[in-house]
Amino acid sequence: MALPPAPPRPPGGRESRDPPDRRAGGGPEPEDPLRRFRPALSLTAGVLPYVVLGGWVGMLAGPVAALLAWRVLGAMEPGGRRRRRERLETQLPHAVDLLAATLAAGAAPAQALSRVAAAVEPPLRDELTRVEHALAVGREPALVWREVSRDPALGPLGRCLVRATETGTSVADAMRALAGDLRRAQRGRAESLARSVGVRAAAPLGICLLPAFVLVGVVPLVVGSVSAFLAP
Repeated sequence: MALPPAPPRPPGGRESRDPPDRRAGGGPEPEDPLRRFRPALSLTAGVLPYVVLGGWVGMLAGPVAALLAWRVLGAMEPGGRRRRRERLETQLPHAVDLLAATLAAGAAPAQALSRVAAAVEPPLRDELTRVEHALAVGREPALVWREVSRDPALGPLGRCLVRATETGTSVADAMRALAGDLRRAQRGRAESLARSVGVRAAAPLGICLLPAFVLVGVVPLVVGSVSAFLAP
């Protein structure tokens, strides 16, 4: 499997020590609207029970509703971050295959990571380049792999490298096994999503039919029962 050569080094034989996102001219991730308006939305949720219910019940339910809204909004994953994580999960099996092939050819893990980072597309390229930069500045590889293992998207790669480093097993074999596991997990997610499409497609139909069922079937029955009960 042919891989592109590693990116050329700058003149003078020294690699740039700036973080990958700064070298590329990137900026911080834009703030998600839900997080930006989290205080206002939580305050609205706290005021709404008092407006609807009023009295002591509304005053007691307001702080509970505000706290619940604050926690729910804080736990929600921003849309941009979720799309990036899903893109990384889609790219990771192919990158692990490339890592396995490069390691089997005799490259060291850091060198293999550099070559694979040059072969894949963003956003995985940015993440692998960030890991490569951490290794290039002299950080302990075991610590770098442990940090990668805590990443939501790259966690499987980091955990596999940690296990291979601690047990002394072949990293190339571990990468090949990981690639198979990732592909099976990806197929499972795709099948689960396909099964859920039917349920989500039926939901709008149910929402449209439910009012008609209530008006045609339930309301006449209730009206007839009430009329019979009130008749002299």
